[in-house]
Amino acid sequence: MRSTFMGIEISKRALFTQQAALNTTGHNIANSNTKGYSRQVVNMVAAAPLEYPGLQRSTVPGQMGQGVEFDHITRIREKFLDDQFHNENKNLGDWSTRKDTLDKIESIINEPSDTGIRQTVEGFWNAWQELSKSPENTTARVLVKERALAMTDAFNQASRQLQDLSSDLTTNIGIKATEANTAIGQIAKLNEEIFRIEGLGDDANDLRDQRDLLMDNLSKIINITYTEDSNGYNVKMGSVQLVSGKDVANTLSTDSLTSSANSGDLNSGEVYGMLQSRDNYVAGYKFQLDAMLKTMVQGDVETTLPKGMVVPEGTTLTVVNSDGTTSQQQFSGAGRTLTSDLKVVVKGFNGLHQLGYSGSSPLKSGVPFFTLKPGATEFTADSITVNPTILSDPSNVSTSTRTYIDTDGVEKVVKGNNDMALLLAGLKDNKISFEDAAGGNTVLKDGTFDEFFRSIVGQLGVQSQEATRQATNQQTLVDQVDSNRQGVSGVSLDEEMSNMIKFQKAYSAAARVMTTFDELLDKVINSMGTVGR
Repeated sequence: MRSTFMGIEISKRALFTQQAALNTTGHNIANSNTKGYSRQVVNMVAAAPLEYPGLQRSTVPGQMGQGVEFDHITRIREKFLDDQFHNENKNLGDWSTRKDTLDKIESIINEPSDTGIRQTVEGFWNAWQELSKSPENTTARVLVKERALAMTDAFNQASRQLQDLSSDLTTNIGIKATEANTAIGQIAKLNEEIFRIEGLGDDANDLRDQRDLLMDNLSKIINITYTEDSNGYNVKMGSVQLVSGKDVANTLSTDSLTSSANSGDLNSGEVYGMLQSRDNYVAGYKFQLDAMLKTMVQGDVETTLPKGMVVPEGTTLTVVNSDGTTSQQQFSGAGRTLTSDLKVVVKGFNGLHQLGYSGSSPLKSGVPFFTLKPGATEFTADSITVNPTILSDPSNVSTSTRTYIDTDGVEKVVKGNNDMALLLAGLKDNKISFEDAAGGNTVLKDGTFDEFFRSIVGQLGVQSQEATRQATNQQTLVDQVDSNRQGVSGVSLDEEMSNMIKFQKAYSAAARVMTTFDELLDKVINSMGTVGR
């Protein structure tokens, strides 16, 4: 026979199920602005129907349904879109870091501008031009000294700023390693907690959202891939296992990340961008500035010494022969005075300056114009400075190439001669070969100092423009993929309000059904069978 209370049981299940749906809707609405939250839906299923018990099969056609119930609460999420987001997010982390670094290098080089390095270099060459007009003018010599000091200070400052930027990037790599380790540890703990909760038959939807949000954040720091099994997420960086179920397989450090970048396991993400910025961009531009100054100060420079020049006693010069070959020639005695123009190769600005004579007495050949700071072993943008001898006495600046013998038979400098000042000022336009070194390749192989610096600025501009383009494109791609994810997983308040009305109506209807069955039972129990009492 039929169950007397079947209708009430069906109504009760409907009330419980619709109430669960309303609670889930409220949970979605409450988390509509929660980062990483995935909307949840109640999976409603028809309750298993029953055949009426009896000795023989019931004559009731079919099986009587038992109403509705829910078997679990599902979060709406697509792994395909998550994988797409991680792939684009790691590239965004890489290029945004590169762009930020190149922007800082542009600020350090500060070109083109009226206050950048190029202006100090231009001021240095112009000071020599002014000195050549009045070689005996003390003020002009002081101007050369000050312009030279301003130029070396500008290069010193740029080099220190690049070094500081390199140190900042190294520090940030360590910070990102700590951040990644924290996320890795939390993912492993969530794996364990999700395994425990879902092992009891519950849905750990909110914990899964927290885990996926950690994966999103981690994907911007380093490139990751992951698989899921019964123990949770197994996360890798290339071939390096990071998370295996509830265990942290490897922790990251600055050294391990550098090693992974060299092996190819780390190939994108913010950390990779920092390594590339530090080791390629920052180190590269520091090398270019060092190469420029080293060549300027002591590199091989071809110049023509004028007829009548008196070469300092005992000087050995590299003479360029008519056939293009070179030979060594020593000058002494009467042979010191050149009878014709002589093409020679000198050791940069210092080498040429030492062939001239200063304005001081007695006769004294030039000193190296640039020297190293204490403790330095080679010329770099950070170690170069003006010779302290010149700083203390500007008369040691060489301007003349001529000497004469006075009535006492003493050789003295012709102070009004400006040949050396003109030769030194002319180095600005001399073509020079910039040689590669262990630190990298020079941006320009042959050219003037000005052309070399312009090439540095041009290369920086192109690299910065490309990094900006890549970062902008990647941001667009990330936003697009995230928009697609939100279209699937995000909470729509309009949809939730519509669902709320739908579930509320269903709940009210189920309650009305239960009221109806209650009235029926009341009639059966309290009103039937009263005749004849």
